[in-house]
Amino acid sequence: MLHKALLTFPTLTTKQLTLRQLVESDGQAIFLLRSEPTLNKYLDRKLSQTLEEALHFIRNIQTRQFLYWAIVDTVSGKLLGTISLFYFSDEMNTCGIGYELLTDYQGRGIMQEAAKKIIAFAFDRLGIETIEAFTHKDNQRSTRLLQKLTFEKTEFTDANNPDVIVFRLFNHRAA
Repeated sequence: MLHKALLTFPTLTTKQLTLRQLVESDGQAIFLLRSEPTLNKYLDRKLSQTLEEALHFIRNIQTRQFLYWAIVDTVSGKLLGTISLFYFSDEMNTCGIGYELLTDYQGRGIMQEAAKKIIAFAFDRLGIETIEAFTHKDNQRSTRLLQKLTFEKTEFTDANNPDVIVFRLFNHRAA
């Protein structure tokens, strides 16, 4: 589904944000995101130890197996976080959504603004019917965000990680 829909990486804009492809010059900002213990508390990944690890990550995501946007403040040009669509399924017409935001910028509506734009893109441009989000049961900020975005909590659990809650958002525009 993904490879059929896009020939170039889409840059999207909102009132205060630019959502664009990550580039190697974002390495330091990605290192900060991926090395901050508080930010990564609920994520199932090893903290980045070096800038080279962050650059390696950026190079790997450019293979376009999923869409990974830098969330950039349009005025300052500062990278504030990332948001991604992944696990694309042609058979089920679904994908997953993931996000991270520097701690200093949380609680300001930034991720909600970015997520609304990405969700609209997934539904309207990619023809996705269902978006899934996975969050740790103790990550109240992420749970509140998903609820504000009208995701519905499911009864599904991850056998490998029972602390993960699965949320779904259905594309009612496709009905």
